[in-house]
Amino acid sequence: MSTVSREQVESILSGIIDPNSNEDLISSKSVKDITINGSAVTVAVQLGYPAAGFKQELTDIVTTALAEQGISDLNVEVSSKIVSHSVQQGVQLLPNVKNTIAVASGKGGVGKSTTSINLALALQAEGATVGILDADIYGPSQPRMLGLKGKPDTTDGKTVEPKVSYGVQSMSIGYLIEEDTPMIWRGPMVTGALEQLLNDTNWQDLDYLIIDLPPGTGDIQLTLCQKIPVSGAVIVTTPQDIALLDARKALKMFEKVNVPVLGIIENMSTHICSQCGHEEHIFGSGGGDQMAKQYDVDLLGSLPLDIRIREGVDNGKPTVAIEPDSEITMNYRDIARRTAAKLAIQSKDYTNKFPKIVIENN
Repeated sequence: MSTVSREQVESILSGIIDPNSNEDLISSKSVKDITINGSAVTVAVQLGYPAAGFKQELTDIVTTALAEQGISDLNVEVSSKIVSHSVQQGVQLLPNVKNTIAVASGKGGVGKSTTSINLALALQAEGATVGILDADIYGPSQPRMLGLKGKPDTTDGKTVEPKVSYGVQSMSIGYLIEEDTPMIWRGPMVTGALEQLLNDTNWQDLDYLIIDLPPGTGDIQLTLCQKIPVSGAVIVTTPQDIALLDARKALKMFEKVNVPVLGIIENMSTHICSQCGHEEHIFGSGGGDQMAKQYDVDLLGSLPLDIRIREGVDNGKPTVAIEPDSEITMNYRDIARRTAAKLAIQSKDYTNKFPKIVIENN
């Protein structure tokens, strides 16, 4: 092709669907620049989510699509830029935290905390700066999963520094009490403690803060969702009917407080035998997909019931950190990209763009 027009290039790019966001590159405003110099074309794509494991694939997709239309003198540049997105009305974003993602489940025992920490590590592996807040005051589990002990440091006696493991910043009530100490607190005390953990931690330039919520949809969870800034929520469930029933309640809870549900993660979707590798749907199949279709949200991915995942978090060695090249880690990273991509198409936060009006008496 001797001469190329911008319209031709845009037309081709509009036919390329980003598998993470399910939107084409043009309508999602991912194409930031098209430079044409005779027959030479340079396309700059900027994704709104971390995508270290996807950039080369997208580069190849764009290159192939344009080459098929005769555009061979081509340079494709793919980058990522993560910005802040809006939270519930009347709730302020945290300083040094661009986005908060709540990970919730209607009931306990579905692997929500395990999914939370591996999701945080997967986002980090994709190129983001990530933290995790253990919001389960009654049953904190993140310290063990991250292999951390001891109280957090403080420089002023009022705020604390997040503890860091595998490059992920974290805060939990578990750092402040003994592991076997029960928290015999009523709801208001729990809410107050959680707000302190969130607001008095000196988070350092986070792209994403994962909030590992306690299971259930009671008064505590509802209060937390109304007071803590949440950019989007992820629901973790297993395929069995009883888990799906409670997961629906969690989804509706977020709808009531105007928090967008980014999607559903189906955990323990299949069991993989550690001896022979046989795969079996011991908790049923297709439940997460059916729920996603029923409520018009995305099924972000399915995770197996695998002994390596359980052993990893029990020993403070999460799979994504310890086995970075494993199939399970690749699965978590796929889910992380889809989660962040769904958040990227939500409305952005512009509070810092507007000037503050100050009235002074002169």
